[in-house]
Amino acid sequence: MSAPASSLDISTPQGVARAHLHLPAGAGPGSDGRVTVPGALVLGHGAGGGIDAPDLRAVTAAATALGLAVALVEQPYRVAGKRVGPRGPALDEAWAAVVADLRARALDAPLITGGRSAGARTACRTALATGAVGVLCLAFPTRPPGRPDAPSRLPELEAAGVPVLVVQGTTDPYGTPPASPTRTVAEVPGDHALKKDTAAVAAAVTAWLPTVLPVP
Repeated sequence: MSAPASSLDISTPQGVARAHLHLPAGAGPGSDGRVTVPGALVLGHGAGGGIDAPDLRAVTAAATALGLAVALVEQPYRVAGKRVGPRGPALDEAWAAVVADLRARALDAPLITGGRSAGARTACRTALATGAVGVLCLAFPTRPPGRPDAPSRLPELEAAGVPVLVVQGTTDPYGTPPASPTRTVAEVPGDHALKKDTAAVAAAVTAWLPTVLPVP
């Protein structure tokens, strides 16, 4: 993964978030400070992990190779050094503020939002509110393992309201959601970490992106 072109601290109602911008070759900010590209991905981390997860790195490299920008976002609790995040409404509130700020200050482009695991859930819940044109879900946690009585998170996917790609490991203990007319599901070798075959993760994302964005 390339080094970020810049990092932005973003004030949210939940504290300061941080977005790390990765730009395609030759891209740079215009007179208004924003980067104009055919599209951009805004991706969040999992509940207990960070933006250096192998699948996030692989997707960032694949997207920038297609001429797209990528913003990897650290939620406020991670910026503050905490390992455990707040509940969904607080994550959603911070995420919406981050996306709005990136539109205003950094990215002049249609946005795909997403992330891995908990970050994917947040992106699904806020897709319509943030004006996303699509959602990328890396290892969507459909149901906690070993808890068949726990509520399914599938309604969050169903409510995204925009085209969705789910990249899921074939042995993911959280299960695999079904495909639908607006949801593509790509199964790749590995478990919930999606680090066994990051090339397969990148290939699935590379194949899907042109169906949502005007990739050159």
